[in-house]
This record gives sequence, structure tokens and C-alpha cells, in this order.
Amino acid sequence: MTSPALHRVDCPDAQGGHQTAWWQWGDAQAPHVIVCVHGLTRQGRDFDVLAQALLARAAAQGHPLRVVCPDVAGRGESDWLKDPMGYQFPTYVSDALTVVAALHQAAPLGTLDWVGTSMGGLIGLSVAGLPQLPLPAPVRKLVLNDVGPTVQWLALQRIGRYLGQPAVYATVEQGAAAMRALSPGFGPHTDDEWLALSRPMLRPLAQGGWRLHYDPAIAVAYAAITEAAAAEGEQTLWRLYDQVTAQTLVLRGADSDLLSRDTAAQMAERGPRAQWVEWAGVGHAPTLIAPEQLAVVLNFLLP
Repeated sequence: MTSPALHRVDCPDAQGGHQTAWWQWGDAQAPHVIVCVHGLTRQGRDFDVLAQALLARAAAQGHPLRVVCPDVAGRGESDWLKDPMGYQFPTYVSDALTVVAALHQAAPLGTLDWVGTSMGGLIGLSVAGLPQLPLPAPVRKLVLNDVGPTVQWLALQRIGRYLGQPAVYATVEQGAAAMRALSPGFGPHTDDEWLALSRPMLRPLAQGGWRLHYDPAIAVAYAAITEAAAAEGEQTLWRLYDQVTAQTLVLRGADSDLLSRDTAAQMAERGPRAQWVEWAGVGHAPTLIAPEQLAVVLNFLLP
């Protein structure tokens, strides 16, 4: 399968609702579903390489598999919210539940795994850590890519400096170069790999040129986060983490400024007692494209 199918579902909100889109790879009837959710300013096509690798592994095992990569509200092909203060985790978790329910309605879901990068990992942590949520199946395996309950405040400030800044690029290549300059933590990539990661991040403008795919208003709710609020959220996330029963894998870039080595070590000692792996020469966040990164995720999810 060389390209995914695009699906949409209606999601409720106080302003009359919005649609969440997702990219679906593999067997649409497969009872085993792996949900892959992107980071703050990214979108579901970030997981193209991982999805195809998972499908190849599953096919070799004779194992039917669906890989589902949502575009979180305000990103990619999903609707922009009418109220920018809706760009917060209660919305994201609610939308994730709606997507999973739609997947279960399309074909019964028997096994649910979750791969989440940064923000997508915190959404997955919430889904896996709240046992009362109406899931058709509990999260069996959880991959948290360079994120944990404690998020470094300096990293949040760094992200806030570029989040939502208006930018127009003359070409896709110019946009890709600008994003590369902002994303040294993604680690080394070939030019072709970086361009493949960047194309879905850009949208053509009627007057010519290209803009970023996401709603700049996601910066509104983000800017409202204070250091005190972040500390309070950290306590909530640790409580959720301690309730996770899924087998958990933590991935870390050795140079990450968002997930500290100390936090990763704590995650190995409490809650689901995650196993964790880190890679040198990478910061926030591993893109799960390099062969050594793919191998770790594949061996965890489909041993």
C-alpha cells in the first residue's frame, strides 16, 4: 500500500461541531488497530514510513492490520476550530475517542495500540490512563515518543516562540528549508526524507506561494499556559501515568530539551514501568524514519 485513504468523522464541540480527519493504511476490516498521533504543529502524514513498515511486518506475520494516523483538530485535513481556546487536551481526547468509535463501527476493533509523538503521546497517555473512557478495547501497547508527564518548561517556551507565526513560502523547497532550520531536534535526514516529511506540512495559497498547514490560532491557547499551570498539569499527568496498564515504551532523543533523562528514568520505575530507549544525535523529537528507530517500534508492537 503506497498511499493511505482519507476519512473524516463529525466531532462535537460547543460551537456546533467540527470534523476530524484521519489517514488509514492497511486492511480496513482488521481488528488490530494502531493509532499514530503527531506532535503539536505536525500532521498524520508524519507516520507514512512507520505505517508502511508496520504493514510490511504484519504481512510477513500473516497478521491483518489497520494503521490510523489522525490529523488533530486545526491541523492537516481536519477542521479549524471556531473557538481557538478549544485547542486543548479535552478536545483532543474527545476527538480521539470519536475516531476510535468510528473505527469500531466500520469494523469491530479487538486490539488497540497507540504511538504518540510529543502532544500525540500525551493524548495517548490520557486515553490509556483513564480506565472509565468508553473504548471498544483497552490500549494494549503504548509508545510515548519523546514525551512524559514532566515536560520541561524551557522547551515549552522555545516552542511558543515560533508557534503560529505567519509565514509564506515561494516554493515547497523554501518551506521545507525553513522548517528544517526550526527542527534540528529531529536529527539527521537526507534531503529526500526531509522533503517527504515537509510536503504534507504546506498548503498552496490562491495568490501563489505556500503556507503552513495548521491553524495559527493554536497559539492562542498555548500562550495562555503559565509555568504554574504547567506544574499543575504535570501532577495530573503523573496520576494518569500511574493508572496506565498498557505495556509502555518510551523513546527519547538523547539531546531532547522536552523529555529529560530523569523523567524517562522515573517512568521506568512507576506506573506501567516503561522500557525506554534513547538515540544519540537526536533531540525533540525522533521522526521514526531511521532504520534503528523503526526497528525498536516494530519489535515492540509486532514482535
